Amino acid sequence: MVLPIFALVFALVIHTFITSKDTISTSFYIESILILVFSIYFIFYLIYKGFDTKITESVSKAFTREYMYKYLKNEIRDSKEYTLVLLSVDNLYEINSRYGIKNGDNILFKTLEWIAVYLKSKDIYNFPIGRIKGGDFVIGLSGDKSRYKTIIELMCLKSEDFKIDDIEVQISGAINDTKFSRDIDYLIENLFELQIKNRDSKSALESTDDVNPNELEYGVINAIKREDLLIYTQSVFENDSELFKECFVKLKREDGTIIHQKNYMKILDKLRLMGDYDLIVLEKTLKMCKRSDKGKFAIHISPTSLRNYTVLTKIKEIFEKNECVKNRIILIFEESEYYPRIEKFNAILQQLRSLGVLVAVDRLGSLHTSFLYLRDLDIDIVRIDPYYTKESEEKEYKNIISGFSVMAHEKGVKTWVKMIESQSSLDLAKELKIDYMQGRYIAPLDKNENDRS
Repeated sequence: MVLPIFALVFALVIHTFITSKDTISTSFYIESILILVFSIYFIFYLIYKGFDTKITESVSKAFTREYMYKYLKNEIRDSKEYTLVLLSVDNLYEINSRYGIKNGDNILFKTLEWIAVYLKSKDIYNFPIGRIKGGDFVIGLSGDKSRYKTIIELMCLKSEDFKIDDIEVQISGAINDTKFSRDIDYLIENLFELQIKNRDSKSALESTDDVNPNELEYGVINAIKREDLLIYTQSVFENDSELFKECFVKLKREDGTIIHQKNYMKILDKLRLMGDYDLIVLEKTLKMCKRSDKGKFAIHISPTSLRNYTVLTKIKEIFEKNECVKNRIILIFEESEYYPRIEKFNAILQQLRSLGVLVAVDRLGSLHTSFLYLRDLDIDIVRIDPYYTKESEEKEYKNIISGFSVMAHEKGVKTWVKMIESQSSLDLAKELKIDYMQGRYIAPLDKNENDRS
């Protein structure tokens, strides 16, 4: 486009010079030189911008994330119904580590080729595919997800034996459409959430959550601003005596409906409201604690809040001002990724313990970090993951729980199990010398009054 214009300008200057060289003024030469210089500069500028704005990325040859987002926004705006599919190479990190980055890059490229061939065999053509991150790719398809759901499920099943150059490639996916939202950011985030649920439950690639994400965010923000929440409790027993209550929190919308924890926890992280939420829950639990003569309460707290200097300072101030709740609050936390600065984290926990706070690590036996934290942190209680306690009567799980109990007691840490659903489970927990027991068989879930004062 630019070169023809430059050629025309150059031809015009030459023609004018040849036909009218005797009458041309000095200013003509100056103007001609300036025009030619700016034309050359403009050409090089456009060439540079062409290199600067890439449409496809070099490894997989898929669209870049920036271009894919821009493309999908236009498609969603112009389409009545539109479907997004997330397909991921789950073991990309392992492939890169074991076989090298070059082989990992080759896996990405050939996986996309395989996906394209499969979809074309199902008469699906001319679809955009972009790399969002790592081994995660998003495909855009016209129409609602009911047209593609079965096809994508079959593709994921077929991929169970998928290999490239004798390298096993593990693929998982998720699907949603504009019935969930017409905002591309919400759609992409929801795909990743669905994928995690699908991996855990091995269920169909379908969303069962019809909550509008924009309304959900608004409801969460409003509930935090108004400090409006409901706290339910369940008693935890030592032998046959109630020792403390575990708190379960739900947020309240302005219309009185509730937002369940599974829906709002990710939003709190996304909106950087987790610290505010943890402080609100702590304050309200302290009020419950003060209303109860000697009652003890266990609340869940994010480990990132404990490691946040501002939040930690406020937590310590709260406990320093409320001596009456000393040794009556248990902070429970879990974490899927091991925190590398473990000495610093342990020092934080010891500061809290010195103020009379008990510390518990959750989900022993499910998250690998629970073992490491039991080993590396000075804590008071560890709770065994309910996956084992639900099946505790099976011999293999019985032995595992027994091992967990011995391991914890060797470190001077109390053990805690929940989901005691029968007399036999209760008897077994006692037999295995579990310290704290909890479940619907022993005590139901109780609703506590929401104190907004």
